[in-house]
Amino acid sequence: MGLSSAALATELRLSHQWSNKDVRHQVAQIVADEVAAADVDLEIKIFGSKSLFKPREQYRPLSRGQLDMTVLPLSYAGGQQPAFNLTLMPGLVKNHDHAARLSASPFMEALEAKLADDDVMVLVHGYLAGGFVGKDKCITGPSDIEGMQTRAAGKAFEQMLAGAGASITSMASSEIYNAMQTGILNAANTSSSSFVSYRIYEQVACYTPAGDVALWFMYQPLLMNKSTFDGLNEAQQAALLAGAEKAEAFYLAEAKKQDAASVDVFKAAGVEIAEMSTEDFEAWRALAQETSYKAFVDEVPDGQALLDMALSVE
Repeated sequence: MGLSSAALATELRLSHQWSNKDVRHQVAQIVADEVAAADVDLEIKIFGSKSLFKPREQYRPLSRGQLDMTVLPLSYAGGQQPAFNLTLMPGLVKNHDHAARLSASPFMEALEAKLADDDVMVLVHGYLAGGFVGKDKCITGPSDIEGMQTRAAGKAFEQMLAGAGASITSMASSEIYNAMQTGILNAANTSSSSFVSYRIYEQVACYTPAGDVALWFMYQPLLMNKSTFDGLNEAQQAALLAGAEKAEAFYLAEAKKQDAASVDVFKAAGVEIAEMSTEDFEAWRALAQETSYKAFVDEVPDGQALLDMALSVE
């Protein structure tokens, strides 16, 4: 009789790799807070800063039910489902509103069917934009990256940058700072929010942010184990979905702010700001079509159909 209802609440474990100042943590926190406020005997415990699983090792335990929820760049799971590499494809997304339309398109439905095969579902859709940093110089067009040691998020970007003559070192965005500091990297690309939350501005001379055109858009949803969701009662499911709807609206609005805010932070740190022109963008996309797009279609059985679905979204 002395037990509080909280002691009997179902606890869900949510893992991610970012600090509690990062927008992706805030998205998770909104869902957790909304669920708590709904008072449905459900609690979401957030394990941030890669304290529960390494960044790239979250999808498999999620699909096996060993983890309940994660905020994850879906391309990290491209090894398990090659189709997911399409969620970080150079030049595929033009801006944040275009990203939101992609999330509500048949293209996303096709990806969600593949997630369901792995017993995973999307709770919150979200794309983040990003750019380039150079330790010693600015990177705007393909010729700027030639001969540089760079980190690229995801296979498709690695293929494109290698096509431009860069050497690739793979790592999570949380490792860029140390790699820059120790000379392992002299260039990198990642999201605007990661550039800020990992303080990359302390290690670079030039930043090319997402502006009117952004080459770099990455789908980073809040995912949940489907069987875990299905095992909750109706009130608990409704609370999760209501929290997810609120979080998704916040995510889109905040993603738009992140790019401009990151420029302010880099400027304040004395970093030069470069701008990618439409001509630069078209040069990158032409290179991507010869490298990343071609490799994706060659490697993924339904790759051409998926790519066409993505490209058909206006």
